[in-house]
Order: sequence, then C-alpha cells, then structure tokens
Amino acid sequence: MNGKKDLETAETDEAKASDETPRDAGDESDDRKGDRVSAAPAREVKLIPTAHKPQPAPKKLLRTLYWALWFVLVPFALACILVWALTPPSGIDHGGALGWIEGWVREQPVPVGIVSFTLFEMALWAARHHLPLAYHAHPPLRSDLPSGMRGPFERARSLLEEAETILEKNQASVVRDLSAKERDKLRADLDALEEAMEREPFDEEAFVDALVKADGEVDVRLGRWRKSEVREYAESILVAIAVAMALRAFVVEAFKIPSGSMIPTLQVGDHIFVNKFTYGPAIPWTHNRIWSRMPPERGDVIVFAYPEHPDQDFIKRVIAIPGDKLEARGGHPIINGWEVPSCYAGAYSYVEAQDGSRHEGEVFVEFLEDEAFLTLYDRQTAQFDYQGPYYVKPGEVWVMGDNRNNSHDSRVWFGGQGGGVPYANIKGRALFVWLSVADTMDWSRIFAPVMGRPPGKGPFGALPATMKAVEPAIDKCLRERPPLERTRPPPGGQVVR
Repeated sequence: MNGKKDLETAETDEAKASDETPRDAGDESDDRKGDRVSAAPAREVKLIPTAHKPQPAPKKLLRTLYWALWFVLVPFALACILVWALTPPSGIDHGGALGWIEGWVREQPVPVGIVSFTLFEMALWAARHHLPLAYHAHPPLRSDLPSGMRGPFERARSLLEEAETILEKNQASVVRDLSAKERDKLRADLDALEEAMEREPFDEEAFVDALVKADGEVDVRLGRWRKSEVREYAESILVAIAVAMALRAFVVEAFKIPSGSMIPTLQVGDHIFVNKFTYGPAIPWTHNRIWSRMPPERGDVIVFAYPEHPDQDFIKRVIAIPGDKLEARGGHPIINGWEVPSCYAGAYSYVEAQDGSRHEGEVFVEFLEDEAFLTLYDRQTAQFDYQGPYYVKPGEVWVMGDNRNNSHDSRVWFGGQGGGVPYANIKGRALFVWLSVADTMDWSRIFAPVMGRPPGKGPFGALPATMKAVEPAIDKCLRERPPLERTRPPPGGQVVR
C-alpha cells in the first residue's frame, strides 16, 4: 500500500538525519551483520484460493447502466413526480403550510426540482450497495463472505483507500505531527485489517476486531485530515450547484411561458428548456459571446431580452433577418415582397389565462425555410389589414408571435414604429417542453419539441380536443407541403412583383 511505503520512507529519512557520525564501509557491513540497523521482516501474504478470489471486473456497459439508472434517471423521475404532485389545479387552495408549499412550487418548479433531485440522489447514494445492479458498479466481494459482512467489508475497503489517500496527500504533515511510534501503530493496525480481509478461511470475529481497531486508529491519528460526513455532503451539494449554474450560464436554461402570444406552438403554463449554446456561448453578465453563430435562421423560436425593457424575457419566432424588408397583410408575413406560404388547417379555440375569456380563430400551417409551424389568427383581436414596410438593420432580427393577432412583437414595439431584436439580447433557441401546468397537468406537452413537425406532442397523453380536431388537416398540409425552393424568400433588396 502506498501509504505504508510513505511511512517507511519517512522513518528512514529520520534515521538518516539523526545519524551524525560517519562510518566507513566496513562499519556498515558489521552493522548489517550484527543487526544494529535491521529492516522490518517482510510479511508473508497468504493468497486467497482460486475459489474465493474476486470475480473478473463487471462489464463497463452494465456499470454505466447502474450509474445512469440510479443516479440520473430515477432521481430525475422522482423529482418530476414530486413537482407534479405539489402543483394542484388552479383554483384549489389547501390552505395552511401545504397551500404555501404548493404555491411556492407552482411559481418556482425548477429550483424545487433541482433540490428534490439532489435529495433523492443523496438517499439513493446512501443505499447504493443494496440497489439492483450494484454488483456491476462495485468491486466483487469474496465468494465466502457472509451476507451480513458485505457492508463492513466494503467499509474496510473504503477505510484502507481513505488512509492511503490521506497519507499520500499529507505525507509531510503526518511525519511532522505524528511520532514514529504512532505511525508504527497506525501501520500495524492497517496491516492487520488487510490481513484479516485476506485470511482463509474468513474469520468474522477477527475481521470485525481488526476493522474496529483500524477505524479507531485512523480516526485518532488521521482525524484532522479526514472529511466529516457533513463536509462531504456539503461539497457534493456545492459541486452539483456549480455544475447546474455552469449549465444554466452556457448550455441550457429553463423558462416559463406566461402568456398566449405563441399559441398554438406554446401554451400558457409550458415550462421549456432553451439551448444557450446554439448561437454561441455567452459570457455571463456581458453581451459578448465566446464565439458567435449569428444570425438565427428564419423560423427559429428564440428567447431574448425585450429591447424596450431588457429585464423582461420574451419568446417569439424569427421572421426576418438583416437586409430583409418585412410587411404583414392580415397578420400574414411578407418578406422581400414574397408572402410566406401557408395552408389552412381549421378552427381553433382557447381560453385566455388572464381573464378567462374564450378566443376563436383559424389555424394555419406556415412554411418558412426548412421549418413548418402552426400559426393562429384570432378573430376577436384582429389588428391591421396591412403593416409595414419594415427594414431589418444589421445586427438584429425581427420576430413575430405565432398567435399573430394577439402578440406584442416587432411590429408594434417602440410606440408602433416597430423594431428588431439586437443579437446581444438573444439568449438562445427553444428546445422542448419539460413540464406543462396551467389549470391541470397536460401530459401531452411533456417532452414536446418546440420546433419540428407540428403539432408538438410528447410521448405521454393525448392532444387536447381542440388540437386533436385539426390534426388530420395539419397532417394533410404537411404531406402536401411546397418544395423547399418555394419556401425560401428572395434575398434582401430583391422585390417580387
């Protein structure tokens, strides 16, 4: 064991330092003959017979499956279930402490989910030796080991590894703070434990006695260098938080949809993940990127800081990029004189979350570049027959909500003059819905992609009745979609007559 080697080396160094009288070769030879300086006799290691030797290491695939299942998938699923269970339908108030907890979870599902994930993972870690497939993650034990000794045997392994690590990392401090006698006693107890673990046949009483002595000796002699259980948990939590913050800053961030401006693509109460890496990782607390992949493509659904009030985050669809001339007729976008192709899919209705009023309109499938997406033209809030023309400046994009007549977007910003979204305001592109809670849990929205083939639907649950009614027409529109050359607008500056 490396720890033993370090202690022996340190003692030899001390002996050399204390020997101030030089001796010739003959004296040294006499000393060795007379055993004045004698080396510790080598301990005979009794090998474990073949029948009891540890089995070959398990396959890496099964070990990976064990860790992925019990420390990623299971705690994630349990955290999602807990958030769902503590998010009752709107209008139901249980009052008291439970009502307060439910209200807080409804407003902050992501932090609650992260904390829940961490707690579930800690509980599973405490029971890691008893979980199914645990054999594939931990070194196999002796075949003759009694079932009641499996836990203590694992503890003994961990104790030897911990002692070795401490001695390797703190060699100078150990030599300085512990006397040679204390180091000898520590080494002897660790040797005795290792011998008891290898003894044949296995002697349970001798093993337990050696483990208790070694554990006590390590605690007394090396306790100042050991990590307490509280510290280990605290470090694990801090690492998890640091990883989560790094992912949030550079890779992915969660957002909640508070309004209906993106209906029918996104519903009120949808919680989505946004890819912050797509357009280049942003440097935190700045408007700069490590590298840039701007501009976004037409049809991308992006999250951005609202140009008039940067403390507010908006989500809209990119319609026009630098150099484009944008117009709208009845809400339908016209880019460089070219009207975006669309296909009528049917009537659609929804209830406004803020005031409970019912809205009705027509759903279209629109085709822009490679994207096909749903748009809604609300009859109650129809705005203008014609809007524009607007000219997109360099370094910005113009956006529109999919609920075309009920969206506060580029067409009406800055006092109705219109305006674009600067590249620096763009936070990322929408990925998928991970939770959807409005009045009740909508299982059809879980894992529904924001972009891609409409209507967006996850693997669980059926589409709402209003969307289910127009699904056949949507499928027909997609089957008959125009060829790609007819879904790309002409370059900016060229007007189609």
